[in-house]
Amino acid sequence: MKKVVMWALIALLVTACAGTKVEVTESGLLKSNFQTEVNGKKTDLYILRNKNNMEVCVTNFGGRIVSVMVPDKDGNMRDVVLGFDSIQDYISQPSDFGASIGRYANRINQGQFTLDGVEYRLPRNNFGHCLHGGPKGFQYQVYDAVQTSPQELTLTYLAKDGEEGFPGNITCKVFMELTDDNAIDIRYEAETDRPTVVNMTNHSYFNLDGDAASNADHLLTVDADYYTPVDSTFMTTGEIAPVEGTPMDFRTPTPVGAHLVSDSDFVQLKNGLGYDHNWVLNTQGDISRKAATLQSPKTGITLDVYTNEPGIQVYSGNFLDGSQSGKKGIVYQRRASVCLETQHYPDSPNKPDWPSVVLRPGEKYNSHCIFKFSR
Repeated sequence: MKKVVMWALIALLVTACAGTKVEVTESGLLKSNFQTEVNGKKTDLYILRNKNNMEVCVTNFGGRIVSVMVPDKDGNMRDVVLGFDSIQDYISQPSDFGASIGRYANRINQGQFTLDGVEYRLPRNNFGHCLHGGPKGFQYQVYDAVQTSPQELTLTYLAKDGEEGFPGNITCKVFMELTDDNAIDIRYEAETDRPTVVNMTNHSYFNLDGDAASNADHLLTVDADYYTPVDSTFMTTGEIAPVEGTPMDFRTPTPVGAHLVSDSDFVQLKNGLGYDHNWVLNTQGDISRKAATLQSPKTGITLDVYTNEPGIQVYSGNFLDGSQSGKKGIVYQRRASVCLETQHYPDSPNKPDWPSVVLRPGEKYNSHCIFKFSR
């Protein structure tokens, strides 16, 4: 909390000396650092606040959650997501931090799939596969943004037919609401003029300690009896395997780092360089059932995740390597966060036995995720 206040005071002093007024968020972000143009479209920072003084900052560049200020067990406000201080930093240090991912979250095998007898080829940007919609996916596009209330934001993006190889003009909407019970309620909608595939998610990197240090002590619970194994290129094999008796079992609260060293020879931890896997949720699309929980013993902050999606990707920040400096100049070291990406399963377009991701004209894609914080 002291660091946030210090940064805010510094920003205000600089502003006063310059004789201009600059808006500073509770997390210490300068709104002006997000007001520019990317690809000819204006970007900005949108600030959501509820009656409990919780604050969520979102930029329309990639539909990214930039900061989330929540109270810890002592009432101190902590920023619990990774991100950058400016649009320029997001551009110069490419990442998925906080992004509204599309058109297809996660991986598609070898960057190709067949739909209605037509083969589509996509960019191969990750170990020979198409990841998160390709190198110019939604996370690098500018959404149109309308803040409809102090607690609500609507983001809209039109992805054109053939963009990153995907068929169909598709209008995607992301509705974000900061509720008075300290939840970020995210709804995704999409409509298309040609048959296509859609799988959207939020890619926030959570560190509930608020200091971007190791996530090893965070307690993770996932309501899933099965997961989808991956090969050495992080691609799902098509198998749905039981978690019972493996390091993939998070049915009871377990430290994220509990098995990363002691069971490092377990083939799935080797293939994923840690956790980078999809769990098959037991919740069966029931948004009222808790799908996952992340807890910090240090701060007492708890994050509960709810979704109508069949799966959730747990990613333990394995590719963070200290090369990126985030907000306040904090260096993001390996495994400094946990991502909880609600989704359909990876490579579903090539696995017809898995829940379908096909969207056709006249249909509406709906996905719902709730990140609820407590202490």
